[in-house]
Amino acid sequence: MATKEAAELLVLDGREVAITHPGKLYFSREAKLTKLDVVRYYVSVASGALLGIRDRPIVLKRFVDGAEGEPFYQKRAPEKRPPWLRTVTLAFPSGRTADEIVVDDVAGLAWIVNLGCIELHPHPVRSADLQHPDELRVDLDPGPGVPWSDVRRVALEVRSLLGGMGLVGWPKTSGSRGLHVNVRIHPRWSFTEVRRAALALAREIERRAPEIATSKWWKEERRGVFLDYNQNAKDRTTCSAFSVRPLPDARVSAPLAWEEVPDCEPGDFTVFTMPARLERLGDPHAGIDGAAGSLEGLLELAARDEASGLGDAPWPPHFRKADGEAPRVAPSRARKPADHAKAPRARMPLIVVANSPSKDAALAGLERWKGRHPEVAARLALDDVLVDSMRGRSSTWTRIRVNLRHVPEDLRPPPETPDPDDDPTREWREHWRKSRT
Repeated sequence: MATKEAAELLVLDGREVAITHPGKLYFSREAKLTKLDVVRYYVSVASGALLGIRDRPIVLKRFVDGAEGEPFYQKRAPEKRPPWLRTVTLAFPSGRTADEIVVDDVAGLAWIVNLGCIELHPHPVRSADLQHPDELRVDLDPGPGVPWSDVRRVALEVRSLLGGMGLVGWPKTSGSRGLHVNVRIHPRWSFTEVRRAALALAREIERRAPEIATSKWWKEERRGVFLDYNQNAKDRTTCSAFSVRPLPDARVSAPLAWEEVPDCEPGDFTVFTMPARLERLGDPHAGIDGAAGSLEGLLELAARDEASGLGDAPWPPHFRKADGEAPRVAPSRARKPADHAKAPRARMPLIVVANSPSKDAALAGLERWKGRHPEVAARLALDDVLVDSMRGRSSTWTRIRVNLRHVPEDLRPPPETPDPDDDPTREWREHWRKSRT
Protein backbone atom coordinates (compact mmCIF):
# COMPACT_ATOMS: atom_id res chain seq x y z
CA MET A 1 0.00 0.00 0.00
CA ALA A 2 1.45 3.36 -1.05
CA THR A 3 2.16 5.81 1.74
CA LYS A 4 0.49 9.20 1.65
CA GLU A 5 2.84 12.02 0.67
CA ALA A 6 3.52 14.37 3.54
CA ALA A 7 2.55 18.02 3.19
CA GLU A 8 5.29 20.64 2.78
CA LEU A 9 5.02 23.33 5.43
CA LEU A 10 5.99 26.84 4.29
CA VAL A 11 6.42 29.77 6.67
CA LEU A 12 5.65 32.98 4.81
CA ASP A 13 5.71 36.33 6.59
CA GLY A 14 5.21 34.53 9.87
CA ARG A 15 2.24 32.44 8.70
CA GLU A 16 2.26 28.71 8.10
CA VAL A 17 0.85 27.33 4.85
CA ALA A 18 0.69 23.59 4.27
CA ILE A 19 1.21 22.52 0.65
CA THR A 20 -0.59 19.21 0.24
CA HIS A 21 0.61 16.64 -2.31
CA PRO A 22 3.65 18.83 -3.06
CA GLY A 23 5.16 16.35 -5.53
CA LYS A 24 2.02 16.08 -7.67
CA LEU A 25 2.86 16.90 -11.29
CA TYR A 26 0.99 20.01 -12.42
CA PHE A 27 2.81 20.27 -15.77
CA SER A 28 4.12 17.15 -17.51
CA ARG A 29 3.81 17.45 -21.31
CA GLU A 30 6.71 19.84 -21.94
CA ALA A 31 7.64 21.71 -18.78
CA LYS A 32 7.98 19.46 -15.73
CA LEU A 33 6.56 21.20 -12.67
CA THR A 34 5.10 19.91 -9.42
CA LYS A 35 2.50 21.70 -7.34
CA LEU A 36 5.28 22.82 -4.99
CA ASP A 37 7.25 24.20 -7.97
CA VAL A 38 4.24 26.33 -8.95
CA VAL A 39 3.81 27.57 -5.37
CA ARG A 40 7.50 28.46 -5.18
CA TYR A 41 7.23 30.34 -8.48
CA TYR A 42 4.43 32.50 -7.07
CA VAL A 43 6.37 33.10 -3.84
CA SER A 44 9.37 34.26 -5.90
CA VAL A 45 7.29 36.80 -7.88
CA ALA A 46 4.91 37.70 -5.05
CA SER A 47 5.69 41.43 -5.19
CA GLY A 48 4.38 41.57 -8.76
CA ALA A 49 1.60 38.98 -8.47
CA LEU A 50 0.14 40.68 -5.38
CA LEU A 51 0.05 44.04 -7.15
CA GLY A 52 -2.66 42.69 -9.44
CA ILE A 53 -4.77 40.87 -6.83
CA ARG A 54 -4.25 42.50 -3.42
CA ASP A 55 -7.46 43.77 -1.77
CA ARG A 56 -9.59 42.34 -4.61
CA PRO A 57 -12.12 39.51 -4.39
CA ILE A 58 -10.83 36.60 -6.42
CA VAL A 59 -12.55 33.79 -8.31
CA LEU A 60 -10.84 30.48 -7.61
CA LYS A 61 -10.19 28.80 -10.96
CA ARG A 62 -9.06 25.42 -9.72
CA PHE A 63 -6.97 22.94 -11.70
CA VAL A 64 -7.12 20.17 -9.12
CA ASP A 65 -5.76 17.66 -11.67
CA GLY A 66 -3.01 19.99 -12.84
CA ALA A 67 -2.64 22.08 -15.98
CA GLU A 68 -3.63 19.18 -18.24
CA GLY A 69 -6.91 18.58 -16.37
CA GLU A 70 -10.23 20.37 -16.72
CA PRO A 71 -10.60 23.34 -14.33
CA PHE A 72 -13.70 24.51 -12.50
CA TYR A 73 -14.65 27.91 -11.11
CA GLN A 74 -15.32 28.33 -7.40
CA LYS A 75 -16.73 31.69 -6.41
CA ARG A 76 -17.52 30.85 -2.79
CA ALA A 77 -14.68 30.77 -0.31
CA PRO A 78 -14.00 27.29 1.11
CA GLU A 79 -15.47 26.79 4.56
CA LYS A 80 -12.15 25.47 5.84
CA ARG A 81 -9.71 28.33 5.53
CA PRO A 82 -7.22 30.11 7.76
CA PRO A 83 -8.71 32.67 10.15
CA TRP A 84 -6.36 35.32 8.76
CA LEU A 85 -7.78 34.98 5.22
CA ARG A 86 -10.61 37.45 4.80
CA THR A 87 -13.64 37.48 2.49
CA VAL A 88 -16.12 39.97 1.05
CA THR A 89 -19.70 39.40 -0.14
CA LEU A 90 -20.27 39.96 -3.85
CA ALA A 91 -23.66 40.23 -5.57
CA PHE A 92 -23.92 38.84 -9.10
CA PRO A 93 -26.16 39.73 -12.07
CA SER A 94 -28.27 36.66 -11.26
CA GLY A 95 -29.16 38.14 -7.88
CA ARG A 96 -27.18 35.52 -5.97
CA THR A 97 -24.38 36.43 -3.59
CA ALA A 98 -21.18 34.73 -2.51
CA ASP A 99 -18.40 35.31 -0.02
CA GLU A 100 -15.19 35.45 -2.06
CA ILE A 101 -11.59 35.22 -0.91
CA VAL A 102 -9.48 38.38 -0.71
CA VAL A 103 -5.72 37.82 -0.86
CA ASP A 104 -3.57 40.40 0.90
CA ASP A 105 -0.17 38.76 1.29
CA VAL A 106 2.17 36.03 0.11
CA ALA A 107 0.73 33.50 2.56
CA GLY A 108 -2.76 33.97 1.10
CA LEU A 109 -1.30 33.70 -2.40
CA ALA A 110 0.39 30.38 -1.57
CA TRP A 111 -2.80 29.11 0.10
CA ILE A 112 -4.99 29.58 -2.99
CA VAL A 113 -2.31 28.14 -5.30
CA ASN A 114 -2.35 25.05 -3.08
CA LEU A 115 -6.04 24.70 -4.00
CA GLY A 116 -5.00 24.33 -7.65
CA CYS A 117 -5.34 27.98 -8.67
CA ILE A 118 -2.69 28.00 -11.37
CA GLU A 119 -4.23 31.20 -12.76
CA LEU A 120 -5.23 34.25 -10.69
CA HIS A 121 -8.62 35.78 -11.50
CA PRO A 122 -9.30 38.97 -9.49
CA HIS A 123 -12.35 41.18 -9.94
CA PRO A 124 -11.67 44.79 -11.05
CA VAL A 125 -12.87 46.24 -7.73
CA ARG A 126 -11.41 46.84 -4.28
CA SER A 127 -12.93 45.31 -1.16
CA ALA A 128 -14.10 48.68 0.21
CA ASP A 129 -16.20 49.49 -2.88
CA LEU A 130 -17.55 46.48 -4.77
CA GLN A 131 -19.87 48.45 -7.05
CA HIS A 132 -17.34 50.74 -8.74
CA PRO A 133 -14.42 49.23 -10.69
CA ASP A 134 -11.02 50.87 -10.40
CA GLU A 135 -9.76 49.17 -13.58
CA LEU A 136 -10.86 49.07 -17.21
CA ARG A 137 -9.57 45.96 -18.96
CA VAL A 138 -8.79 45.87 -22.68
CA ASP A 139 -8.61 42.24 -23.85
CA LEU A 140 -7.09 41.74 -27.31
CA ASP A 141 -8.17 38.31 -28.56
CA PRO A 142 -6.83 37.26 -31.99
CA GLY A 143 -8.94 35.04 -34.21
CA PRO A 144 -7.61 31.85 -35.84
CA GLY A 145 -4.65 32.50 -38.11
CA VAL A 146 -4.18 36.11 -36.98
CA PRO A 147 -0.45 36.86 -36.70
CA TRP A 148 1.06 37.99 -33.42
CA SER A 149 2.34 41.11 -35.18
CA ASP A 150 -1.28 42.25 -35.67
CA VAL A 151 -2.00 41.84 -31.96
CA ARG A 152 0.95 44.08 -31.14
CA ARG A 153 -0.15 46.66 -33.72
CA VAL A 154 -3.64 46.82 -32.21
CA ALA A 155 -2.13 47.21 -28.74
CA LEU A 156 -0.17 50.25 -29.93
CA GLU A 157 -3.38 51.74 -31.38
CA VAL A 158 -4.98 51.24 -27.97
CA ARG A 159 -2.08 53.06 -26.33
CA SER A 160 -2.48 55.98 -28.70
CA LEU A 161 -6.23 56.25 -28.11
CA LEU A 162 -5.86 56.03 -24.34
CA GLY A 163 -3.17 58.72 -24.37
CA GLY A 164 -5.52 61.03 -26.24
CA MET A 165 -8.08 60.47 -23.49
CA GLY A 166 -5.60 61.24 -20.72
CA LEU A 167 -5.41 57.59 -19.66
CA VAL A 168 -2.40 55.34 -19.11
CA GLY A 169 -2.47 51.76 -20.34
CA TRP A 170 -0.37 49.00 -18.80
CA PRO A 171 0.23 46.17 -21.30
CA LYS A 172 0.86 42.52 -20.56
CA THR A 173 0.86 39.32 -22.52
CA SER A 174 -2.23 37.22 -21.84
CA GLY A 175 -0.01 34.18 -21.48
CA SER A 176 -1.78 32.62 -24.45
CA ARG A 177 -2.26 34.24 -27.88
CA GLY A 178 -3.36 37.74 -26.93
CA LEU A 179 -2.45 40.92 -25.08
CA HIS A 180 -4.18 42.73 -22.25
CA VAL A 181 -4.02 46.45 -21.49
CA ASN A 182 -5.14 47.38 -17.97
CA VAL A 183 -6.18 50.95 -17.24
CA ARG A 184 -6.49 52.24 -13.68
CA ILE A 185 -9.50 54.54 -13.26
CA HIS A 186 -11.04 56.46 -10.40
CA PRO A 187 -13.74 54.27 -8.78
CA ARG A 188 -16.60 56.59 -9.70
CA TRP A 189 -18.37 54.68 -12.44
CA SER A 190 -20.61 51.62 -12.37
CA PHE A 191 -19.83 48.34 -14.12
CA THR A 192 -22.34 49.28 -16.83
CA GLU A 193 -20.59 52.59 -17.46
CA VAL A 194 -17.14 50.98 -17.54
CA ARG A 195 -18.36 48.41 -20.06
CA ARG A 196 -19.92 51.22 -22.12
CA ALA A 197 -16.54 52.98 -22.17
CA ALA A 198 -14.80 49.74 -23.20
CA LEU A 199 -17.27 49.25 -26.06
CA ALA A 200 -16.63 52.81 -27.28
CA LEU A 201 -12.88 52.12 -27.17
CA ALA A 202 -13.32 48.89 -29.14
CA ARG A 203 -15.40 50.59 -31.83
CA GLU A 204 -12.95 53.46 -32.17
CA ILE A 205 -9.99 51.08 -32.57
CA GLU A 206 -11.99 49.21 -35.21
CA ARG A 207 -12.47 52.50 -37.09
CA ARG A 208 -8.77 53.32 -36.83
CA ALA A 209 -7.54 49.86 -37.88
CA PRO A 210 -10.45 48.18 -39.71
CA GLU A 211 -8.24 45.66 -41.49
CA ILE A 212 -6.89 44.11 -38.27
CA ALA A 213 -9.29 45.01 -35.41
CA THR A 214 -12.93 44.23 -34.68
CA SER A 215 -15.51 44.98 -32.00
CA LYS A 216 -18.00 42.38 -33.29
CA TRP A 217 -19.27 40.05 -30.58
CA TRP A 218 -20.33 37.16 -32.84
CA LYS A 219 -17.37 35.06 -33.94
CA GLU A 220 -18.83 34.55 -37.40
CA GLU A 221 -18.62 38.33 -38.00
CA ARG A 222 -15.10 38.87 -36.68
CA ARG A 223 -11.83 39.22 -38.50
CA GLY A 224 -8.50 40.06 -37.00
CA VAL A 225 -8.11 40.97 -33.33
CA PHE A 226 -11.28 41.15 -31.23
CA LEU A 227 -11.41 43.79 -28.48
CA ASP A 228 -13.54 41.98 -25.92
CA TYR A 229 -15.46 44.82 -24.28
CA ASN A 230 -17.58 42.32 -22.32
CA GLN A 231 -14.63 41.48 -20.09
CA ASN A 232 -15.73 44.64 -18.27
CA ALA A 233 -19.22 43.36 -17.49
CA LYS A 234 -19.88 42.62 -13.84
CA ASP A 235 -18.76 39.16 -12.71
CA ARG A 236 -16.24 38.76 -15.55
CA THR A 237 -12.57 38.27 -14.73
CA THR A 238 -9.33 37.92 -16.66
CA CYS A 239 -6.03 36.48 -15.45
CA SER A 240 -3.79 38.99 -13.72
CA ALA A 241 -0.12 39.75 -14.26
CA PHE A 242 2.32 36.96 -13.38
CA SER A 243 -0.46 34.35 -13.69
CA VAL A 244 0.69 30.95 -14.94
CA ARG A 245 -1.35 29.66 -17.87
CA PRO A 246 -2.17 25.97 -18.41
CA LEU A 247 -0.05 25.59 -21.55
CA PRO A 248 2.65 22.93 -22.04
CA ASP A 249 5.54 25.39 -21.64
CA ALA A 250 4.10 26.94 -18.43
CA ARG A 251 4.08 30.42 -19.89
CA VAL A 252 3.04 33.42 -17.85
CA SER A 253 0.96 36.56 -18.31
CA ALA A 254 3.89 38.97 -18.31
CA PRO A 255 3.67 42.70 -17.52
CA LEU A 256 5.50 44.74 -20.15
CA ALA A 257 6.83 48.23 -20.70
CA TRP A 258 5.39 49.78 -23.86
CA GLU A 259 8.87 49.84 -25.38
CA GLU A 260 8.87 46.03 -25.23
CA VAL A 261 5.56 45.52 -27.05
CA PRO A 262 6.78 45.86 -30.68
CA ASP A 263 9.26 43.00 -30.30
CA CYS A 264 7.88 40.86 -27.47
CA GLU A 265 7.15 37.16 -27.93
CA PRO A 266 4.73 35.44 -25.52
CA GLY A 267 6.79 32.25 -25.33
CA ASP A 268 9.70 34.17 -23.79
CA PHE A 269 7.84 34.58 -20.50
CA THR A 270 7.52 31.37 -18.48
CA VAL A 271 7.71 30.11 -14.91
CA PHE A 272 11.42 29.54 -15.58
CA THR A 273 12.25 33.04 -16.87
CA MET A 274 9.97 35.41 -14.93
CA PRO A 275 11.63 35.36 -11.47
CA ALA A 276 15.01 36.39 -12.92
CA ARG A 277 13.33 38.99 -15.15
CA LEU A 278 11.55 40.52 -12.14
CA GLU A 279 14.77 40.63 -10.14
CA ARG A 280 16.73 42.12 -13.05
CA LEU A 281 14.25 44.68 -14.39
CA GLY A 282 11.73 45.15 -11.61
CA ASP A 283 7.99 45.18 -12.29
CA PRO A 284 7.08 47.32 -15.35
CA HIS A 285 3.66 47.89 -13.75
CA ALA A 286 4.99 49.09 -10.40
CA GLY A 287 3.49 52.56 -10.92
CA ILE A 288 0.01 51.43 -11.96
CA ASP A 289 -1.77 52.36 -8.71
CA GLY A 290 -0.58 55.94 -9.01
CA ALA A 291 -1.95 56.41 -12.52
CA ALA A 292 -5.74 56.42 -12.06
CA GLY A 293 -7.60 58.46 -14.66
CA SER A 294 -11.06 59.53 -15.79
CA LEU A 295 -13.50 57.72 -18.11
CA GLU A 296 -15.15 60.96 -19.20
CA GLY A 297 -13.43 61.05 -22.59
CA LEU A 298 -14.41 57.48 -23.49
CA LEU A 299 -17.96 58.04 -22.26
CA GLU A 300 -18.23 61.15 -24.46
CA LEU A 301 -17.09 58.97 -27.36
CA ALA A 302 -19.80 56.45 -26.42
CA ALA A 303 -22.41 59.20 -26.42
CA ARG A 304 -21.35 60.30 -29.92
CA ASP A 305 -21.61 56.71 -31.15
CA GLU A 306 -25.10 56.39 -29.71
CA ALA A 307 -26.18 59.73 -31.22
CA SER A 308 -25.05 58.45 -34.61
CA GLY A 309 -27.28 55.38 -34.29
CA LEU A 310 -24.90 52.82 -32.77
CA GLY A 311 -26.85 51.05 -30.05
CA ASP A 312 -25.57 48.76 -27.35
CA ALA A 313 -23.72 45.63 -28.42
CA PRO A 314 -24.56 42.10 -27.22
CA TRP A 315 -23.90 41.17 -23.61
CA PRO A 316 -22.76 37.74 -22.40
CA PRO A 317 -25.66 35.26 -22.57
CA HIS A 318 -26.37 34.99 -18.83
CA PHE A 319 -26.99 38.76 -18.47
CA ARG A 320 -30.43 40.29 -18.73
CA LYS A 321 -31.11 42.02 -22.01
CA ALA A 322 -30.11 45.68 -21.78
CA ASP A 323 -32.03 48.68 -23.08
CA GLY A 324 -30.93 49.45 -26.63
CA GLU A 325 -29.12 46.14 -27.02
CA ALA A 326 -29.19 44.58 -30.47
CA PRO A 327 -30.97 41.21 -30.84
CA ARG A 328 -29.00 38.66 -28.83
CA VAL A 329 -28.86 36.06 -31.57
CA ALA A 330 -26.06 35.13 -33.91
CA PRO A 331 -26.50 36.48 -37.45
CA SER A 332 -26.50 32.91 -38.80
CA ARG A 333 -29.60 32.17 -36.71
CA ALA A 334 -31.41 35.50 -37.07
CA ARG A 335 -34.86 35.53 -38.61
CA LYS A 336 -35.47 37.50 -41.75
CA PRO A 337 -37.01 40.91 -41.04
CA ALA A 338 -40.75 41.28 -41.57
CA ASP A 339 -40.08 44.34 -43.71
CA HIS A 340 -38.76 42.74 -46.90
CA ALA A 341 -37.83 46.17 -48.24
CA LYS A 342 -34.83 45.99 -45.91
CA ALA A 343 -31.94 43.81 -46.98
CA PRO A 344 -31.73 40.84 -44.63
CA ARG A 345 -28.55 40.35 -42.72
CA ALA A 346 -26.32 37.73 -44.30
CA ARG A 347 -26.74 34.35 -42.59
CA MET A 348 -23.57 32.34 -42.14
CA PRO A 349 -23.86 28.60 -42.89
CA LEU A 350 -22.68 27.34 -39.50
CA ILE A 351 -22.96 23.81 -38.16
CA VAL A 352 -22.02 22.48 -34.71
CA VAL A 353 -19.73 19.45 -34.89
CA ALA A 354 -18.71 18.89 -31.24
CA ASN A 355 -19.71 19.76 -27.66
CA SER A 356 -17.65 18.55 -24.72
CA PRO A 357 -16.31 19.54 -21.29
CA SER A 358 -12.95 18.32 -22.64
CA LYS A 359 -11.33 20.48 -25.31
CA ASP A 360 -9.21 17.55 -26.45
CA ALA A 361 -12.33 15.39 -26.91
CA ALA A 362 -14.04 18.17 -28.89
CA LEU A 363 -10.99 18.60 -31.15
CA ALA A 364 -10.89 14.83 -31.71
CA GLY A 365 -14.54 15.03 -32.76
CA LEU A 366 -13.63 17.78 -35.23
CA GLU A 367 -10.97 15.53 -36.77
CA ARG A 368 -13.51 12.71 -37.10
CA TRP A 369 -15.90 15.12 -38.86
CA LYS A 370 -13.12 16.20 -41.23
CA GLY A 371 -12.39 12.53 -41.93
CA ARG A 372 -16.01 11.98 -42.94
CA HIS A 373 -15.99 15.08 -45.16
CA PRO A 374 -12.45 15.41 -46.59
CA GLU A 375 -13.48 17.47 -49.64
CA VAL A 376 -15.29 19.96 -47.44
CA ALA A 377 -12.43 20.10 -44.93
CA ALA A 378 -9.98 20.95 -47.73
CA ARG A 379 -11.99 24.10 -48.55
CA LEU A 380 -12.07 25.52 -45.01
CA ALA A 381 -10.04 28.60 -44.12
CA LEU A 382 -8.36 28.85 -40.71
CA ASP A 383 -11.07 31.12 -39.35
CA ASP A 384 -13.88 28.86 -40.62
CA VAL A 385 -13.34 26.58 -37.60
CA LEU A 386 -14.76 28.29 -34.51
CA VAL A 387 -13.53 26.80 -31.24
CA ASP A 388 -15.65 28.41 -28.53
CA SER A 389 -14.76 28.23 -24.84
CA MET A 390 -18.20 28.30 -23.25
CA ARG A 391 -18.61 29.24 -19.60
CA GLY A 392 -21.08 27.15 -17.64
CA ARG A 393 -22.24 27.75 -14.09
CA SER A 394 -18.98 26.54 -12.53
CA SER A 395 -16.79 25.29 -15.37
CA THR A 396 -15.94 25.81 -19.00
CA TRP A 397 -16.72 23.53 -21.92
CA THR A 398 -15.84 23.55 -25.61
CA ARG A 399 -18.14 23.95 -28.60
CA ILE A 400 -16.75 23.58 -32.11
CA ARG A 401 -18.59 24.99 -35.11
CA VAL A 402 -17.68 24.99 -38.78
CA ASN A 403 -18.51 27.84 -41.16
CA LEU A 404 -19.29 26.44 -44.62
CA ARG A 405 -19.18 29.84 -46.36
CA HIS A 406 -16.33 28.71 -48.66
CA VAL A 407 -18.07 25.45 -49.57
CA PRO A 408 -20.46 25.41 -52.57
CA GLU A 409 -24.03 24.78 -51.46
CA ASP A 410 -24.28 21.48 -53.31
CA LEU A 411 -21.25 20.16 -51.39
CA ARG A 412 -22.29 21.29 -47.93
CA PRO A 413 -23.01 18.35 -45.61
CA PRO A 414 -26.24 18.54 -43.62
CA PRO A 415 -26.07 19.16 -39.86
CA GLU A 416 -25.35 16.02 -37.88
CA THR A 417 -25.61 15.19 -34.20
CA PRO A 418 -22.41 16.65 -32.73
CA ASP A 419 -19.71 14.11 -31.90
CA PRO A 420 -19.27 14.21 -28.95
CA ASP A 421 -22.50 15.89 -27.84
CA ASP A 422 -21.99 16.59 -24.16
CA ASP A 423 -23.16 20.14 -23.41
CA PRO A 424 -23.12 20.36 -19.59
CA THR A 425 -25.46 23.37 -19.58
CA ARG A 426 -28.22 21.81 -21.70
CA GLU A 427 -30.26 20.48 -18.79
CA TRP A 428 -29.97 23.75 -16.89
CA ARG A 429 -30.98 25.80 -19.96
CA GLU A 430 -34.02 23.61 -20.60
CA HIS A 431 -35.07 24.04 -16.99
CA TRP A 432 -34.59 27.81 -17.29
CA ARG A 433 -36.70 27.97 -20.47
CA LYS A 434 -39.53 26.00 -18.88
CA SER A 435 -39.50 28.22 -15.80
CA ARG A 436 -40.02 31.26 -18.04
CA THR A 437 -43.05 29.84 -19.89
